Amino acid sequence: MKIVIEVCVDSVESAVAAEQGGADRVELCDNLLEGGTTPSAGAIAVARRTLGIALHVMIRPRGGDFCYSAIELEMMRHDIKVAKELGADGVVFGILTPEGDIAEDQTRELLALARPMSVTFHRAFDVARDPYAALDSLIALGVDRILTTGQEPSVLEGMELVADLVRHAQGRIIVMPGSGAERRMGQLVRATGANEFHVVATRSVESPMRFRNDRVFMGGTLRPPEYTRQLTDPEAIRRLRP
Repeated sequence: MKIVIEVCVDSVESAVAAEQGGADRVELCDNLLEGGTTPSAGAIAVARRTLGIALHVMIRPRGGDFCYSAIELEMMRHDIKVAKELGADGVVFGILTPEGDIAEDQTRELLALARPMSVTFHRAFDVARDPYAALDSLIALGVDRILTTGQEPSVLEGMELVADLVRHAQGRIIVMPGSGAERRMGQLVRATGANEFHVVATRSVESPMRFRNDRVFMGGTLRPPEYTRQLTDPEAIRRLRP
């Protein structure tokens, strides 16, 4: 069974590093502190020109919940069109109703707009009310894959549900474990029967800035460090192959 490794990245540099490490695909995002939002058109375009592997693009207008307004849905439509025009191989999105079910009408519309690109329903699945009903809805809609932790903080806690979802899917949709998969890849392969895995594998990189004003921060109270950032580690990706 071929194992497909998708690496979640928030920069073109990390996307390149993921390819160097042997990734099969990257999911390009922005703003991973909030779980990933839509990257810029510039990032998509440069990634597509640079990469020789599959490029999937996050379509998420903001952090927070997955119940979107009419304006946010219009943004998502536009971003899907841009990703397609710039040569993305796939898009990643998820929409729920206020009751926690799959928003089928909106999902169907965005799915049709995205084709022929591949479509992944992201971890909005993990806050759906009923995972089996959600899985059946996505199968009926024709979505290609779901990204899930088994409705737990990480896939290591949700491994049992992931395995059950793989069995329930019966090959009609790809169930892709993520969030923690990089920590126990071999165990997850054996326990779940999945063959696509979503991973994050980074290292800290120091800023080249020699002058540093440590009194000033560019974000809110919860602040990432100003003079280090996370980049994908190619060696860590290589080590993931079972």
